[in-house]
Amino acid sequence: MSLTSTGPAAPSSRHVPFRKVLIANRGEIACRIIRTLREMGIAAVAVHHAVEARAQHVRLADEAVELKGDTPVAAHLDVRQIVAAALATGADAIHPGYGFLSENAGFARAVAEAGLVFVGPDAASIALMGDKISARNFADQHGVPVAPSVMPTADLADFVRRAEAIGFPLLIKAAAGGGGKGMSIVRSADELEGAARIASSEAQRYFGDGRVYAELFVERPRHIEVQVFGDGEGGAIHLFERECSVQRRFQKIIEEAPAADLPGALRDEICASAVRLAAAARYRNVGTVEYILGADGRFFFLEMNTRLQVEHPVTEMITGLDLVRLQLEIAAGHGLPFTQDEVTAHGHAIECRICAENPERDFLPETGTIQHLAVPEASYLRFENALDRGQKVTADFDPMLAKLVAHGADRTAAIDRSIAALGDLALFGVTTNTDYLARVLDHPAFRAGDLHTGFVVEHRDALAAREPETGRLHAALIAAALGLREFRSLVLDVPEPHASIGAWRN
Repeated sequence: MSLTSTGPAAPSSRHVPFRKVLIANRGEIACRIIRTLREMGIAAVAVHHAVEARAQHVRLADEAVELKGDTPVAAHLDVRQIVAAALATGADAIHPGYGFLSENAGFARAVAEAGLVFVGPDAASIALMGDKISARNFADQHGVPVAPSVMPTADLADFVRRAEAIGFPLLIKAAAGGGGKGMSIVRSADELEGAARIASSEAQRYFGDGRVYAELFVERPRHIEVQVFGDGEGGAIHLFERECSVQRRFQKIIEEAPAADLPGALRDEICASAVRLAAAARYRNVGTVEYILGADGRFFFLEMNTRLQVEHPVTEMITGLDLVRLQLEIAAGHGLPFTQDEVTAHGHAIECRICAENPERDFLPETGTIQHLAVPEASYLRFENALDRGQKVTADFDPMLAKLVAHGADRTAAIDRSIAALGDLALFGVTTNTDYLARVLDHPAFRAGDLHTGFVVEHRDALAAREPETGRLHAALIAAALGLREFRSLVLDVPEPHASIGAWRN
């Protein structure tokens, strides 16, 4: 079985008995899942709050159910309503996408108890890996490196003493959280007690669980993650690693696969570690094991995300595989469709998260109404989105609007294609980070692969916006008036892109 195709993997011959799948999510990930369901001949059911009754994912689905709630987010977190919607529409399974309920063990359990299939791991795996303390203990028990750490007890003074024994700097983290919430860096004993109290309070507010712990903070760390795939019976493989080091406020904005300049032996060791963890947990479906990598080559387990990741397209672009199709096949009871040796990678892929935010104002979220959208098209590009002209961008959801993914024969080609595509993308009506992402990609340190999680802060001045040039403003107006294709040919005199790797586009 060859996985080195230069396009999407050919449809699998493995039978998936689902007639209808409800997608417990919205936006671009719901649209992306619908595409695979359509290719497989499976009907899709969308869910939405009243404010999104005409959203793109609703229009693309075969059926749609409105969820009631005081806010859109509250509606999408209502387990009872979502399970009831699946039963009422005759769905066989529920795909959670990512975010919302995707890593909620109670949701996975409720789906199973209703006689439906949850397209993801079982509730026990989600619970085990969703708690950072139990996850790191499990990793440690199975030979996966973990950073020296200390768990707080009722005796705060004892916690401070034990934390000091590890040494500084330390990272305070929430046991049940993610996304940078309940997290802070402590560089001296004087800061420790106050930081622990604040982190605990924030963790309680966001996750309903105030437990925190402190672990050794690795200076200038890289964030490396491994895409794993398990059959639930102890069989597991990896689909290579991704680099997610470029972040703001502990949240990723650029991801790539494979990781930049990672020595082969180290790559093999990290990937083998992730497979060992997934196999020991008898993990089913796709998941991601995340690590912190120090400049000295030491790596430590960070967490396991028990779901499809936002950045899964870069893995799909280098392997030619459809991860959603694989999820559905495993959920239907099939085993692993190939061995580790049969999985190969081709070229390099980069994903840029297009967010409604202002990098010049500390990445504060922005709102507005989309007035114009012109998307670059090429066989080596994917623009994952659910955007429409006239659509209101509000503060109801995460500020990520879309994902631009580019593939190239090597990392340099992927960078150049990403920058060109970001320049060609015309999205007017709301402030986005598009220009900022292009500056990051073109920074000499990024091109050299000198990456770490403090990249954005370290290069803050160099990445700051420059005064807009008159020519660029004119080009933007022309792009809006003529559309992207005419803009490329008439203004920039850039030839049409040539084919390289198959792409999925909305």
